[in-house]
This record gives sequence, C-alpha cells and structure tokens, in this order.
Amino acid sequence: MIVRDRPSLLKLFFILRGSVIQRIFPQVLFVFALSAGVVWSHQAFPAMVPSVNSGPFALLGIALSVFLGFRNNACYDRWWEARKDWGQLIFVSRDLARQTLILDASGGNGEDSARARLLNLAIAFAQTLVCHLRSGSKPDKALKRVPDDLLPAYKASRNAPDLLLREMGAILAKLRATDRISDIQLMMLDGTVGRMSAVLAACERIRNTPVPFGYTLLLHRTAYLFCFLLPFGFADALGWATPFGTLPNDLPIVALADTIEINLREALGETDLPQLPKPKDYMLM
Repeated sequence: MIVRDRPSLLKLFFILRGSVIQRIFPQVLFVFALSAGVVWSHQAFPAMVPSVNSGPFALLGIALSVFLGFRNNACYDRWWEARKDWGQLIFVSRDLARQTLILDASGGNGEDSARARLLNLAIAFAQTLVCHLRSGSKPDKALKRVPDDLLPAYKASRNAPDLLLREMGAILAKLRATDRISDIQLMMLDGTVGRMSAVLAACERIRNTPVPFGYTLLLHRTAYLFCFLLPFGFADALGWATPFGTLPNDLPIVALADTIEINLREALGETDLPQLPKPKDYMLM
C-alpha cells in the first residue's frame, strides 16, 4: 500500500509508483500503433480497409463498463475485507495481552511463564501469517518467537499459523487442568484464540478464492476485442485525433471550458460576462 503525503498538482501527473501505467503501457502502445495503422490504411486504401458502423461499439462499451465496474468493486471488496481482518487481528492480539495478565497474577512470572509463551506464540502467529499469505516471505521474524521445542513441528507443518493456534489452545487446556485458570477464564482466553483462528480462515479464503476464471476470461476477451476493433469503427469519424482534435466530430472542449468559466464567474458575483459559446459555420469547437 502506498502511504505518502498528498503530492502537488504537478507531481500528481508524473508519479509512477502505485500507478497502473507501467503495467498497461505495452498494451496501450500496441493499441495506439494498431489504431494509427488502421487510420492510415483506411485513408490510403479505403477499399481494402473499409469503415465499420460505430453503433455496436457504443452498446459493447456500455456492457464492458458494467463488467469493469463489477470487477473493480469485487477487487476493492476483497482489499477492504483483508484490511478489516488484519485490523481485527491487531485488536484481538492486544486483547490477549490484557487478558493474560491473570496468569501472572496467579503466580507464573518470568520468561518461561504461560503468559510469555502465549504472547510469543501470538507474535509468531502474526509474523507467520504474513509468510503464509505472501509467497516468498522469509520467516526469520517468526522463528525468533517460536519456542525451541516447537521448531521441528513448525518447520514440518503445512499450515504453521494453525499449528501455533493449536499450541496456544494446548497451553490453555493445561492451565485449566492444573487449576491455574477457571472455566470462565478458559472460555474467555479460548474465545480470543478462536477469533485469531477466524482471522486466519478469512485471510485464507481471500487468498484461495480468486475472481472466477470464467468471468475474468470473459472480461479480458471483451476488453481486448473492443480495443482492437474500435479503430475500425471510428477511423472515418475521428481520424488521427481521438477525440480532442479540431475535426467536425471532435469534442468541443473549448466551448465546454468557456461554459465552466462563465458559470463559475457568475457564481463569484461577476456581471461582465461574455456570451455563451455559439457555433460558427455550424461548428462548435
């Protein structure tokens, strides 16, 4: 996640980190070259490269925008859910640290106490969860917190975070068996460990459940076909400039900008305002 101060207006247009420009630049360059080739071919050899009715592209563009909007919402929802899950893990871990104070109060202080072991396992759980979810991460930070007697099982486990949670549950069960904690205290502490397990399951669900492949395939095919065929539909109407040039069918951005200026100046209380833009020779630029 990119975390930085809000850039100035000038820097905003040149920031590459966090932008998709670097990823899509080859595709954009290819579509640009294809469009230029289609326009040149249509103008040089109109019989060989005829223009196509642009009507179907408008309908296809509407459908594509719906697909892209759904995909964007689905991706953001997954990101937001993961953010909430990790926020929950922070809260639960802090809660565990507070709840385990009863263990020290019952006479178990020191580095080898049950509380120290539980909290070290909680730290190892968070660090291990990073490695579990993000391939290529090194477990160095987690290994520093895993007890020596648990290291062989930890290294051999296929789901190390779950192994740590089971060990925490075993510690709590042993504390109850020796009457170090009451049934109510066991339920409280075990519930906290259970919430950590819920975070693990939620993160695994997000990681292991991608957007359905059939939907992704449909979206990518539609998008590529739309971009590749679009130049054929607008080679006649738009020509080389698409769509901010000075051809008859180009967007009247000058008139639009003038209209905005007039409206805002009027909102400021100015009275010496120009007339709204009018077409010249039936053209509004």
